[in-house]
Amino acid sequence: MSVTRKIKAVLIDLSGTLHVGDSPIPGAAKALQKLRKSNLRVKFVTNTTKESKRLLFDRLKRMGFDVRLDEMFTSLTAARHLVDKMEIRPLMFLADEAVEDFQGISTNEPNAVLVGLAPDQFNYDRLNQAFQLIVNGAPLIAINKSRYYQRNDGLALGTGPFVAALEYATDRKAKVVGKPDSAFFLSALESLNCLVSEAIMIGDDVRDDVLGAQSSGIIGMLVKTGKYREGDETKIDPRPNHVFCDFSEAVDFILNTFS
Repeated sequence: MSVTRKIKAVLIDLSGTLHVGDSPIPGAAKALQKLRKSNLRVKFVTNTTKESKRLLFDRLKRMGFDVRLDEMFTSLTAARHLVDKMEIRPLMFLADEAVEDFQGISTNEPNAVLVGLAPDQFNYDRLNQAFQLIVNGAPLIAINKSRYYQRNDGLALGTGPFVAALEYATDRKAKVVGKPDSAFFLSALESLNCLVSEAIMIGDDVRDDVLGAQSSGIIGMLVKTGKYREGDETKIDPRPNHVFCDFSEAVDFILNTFS
């Protein structure tokens, strides 16, 4: 890969890259300010489904991050667009804090299953209701299929294991909406008027962030924060284009190389 590649935009993961829970990763807010002073455009792309876009935006602002609501592209946003397009009535596995992003969607007599991270709802009766819908032909939509994420108390199960359980039981494959789906990255870049060859993706998830981006033609940068564990960079082929200690180091490299 040539470092002379023309770059116009940087896609930035949130949880694990800029913050963990309500704690900003040291130096991340200042690094974002430095990046904003360049001629590069910024888009925040996240698989987070625990809260609505508005609540996530408010939380980032409280942590001191210079973000704008129109710069945030979430898997919840992408899922809402898909639900509207398909004109379905989903049985929704969503945390209460995320439901506002689906305001106006009918859930009466559901004919589809939509799965986000909703720990309090992953019980036998509700999962069995989803199972029955799927085996009778209802589509299964995964807002993302992340295996795990980083919390303040350590790694925690993500949406993926629960989606995989439904796939296994029903012998059906889910439609994955968020990262690492190429359509998610392309949609994020659309508003930036930017080609995949002109973009960089920074994230802590070697599969969803980095491999997903690189498979789409975007430069992938893995940071060793959040969910990263030693050896993660060896788990994908091809390996990450770049690996950095944290977001600050990634930004310094970008500004010194591409801007």
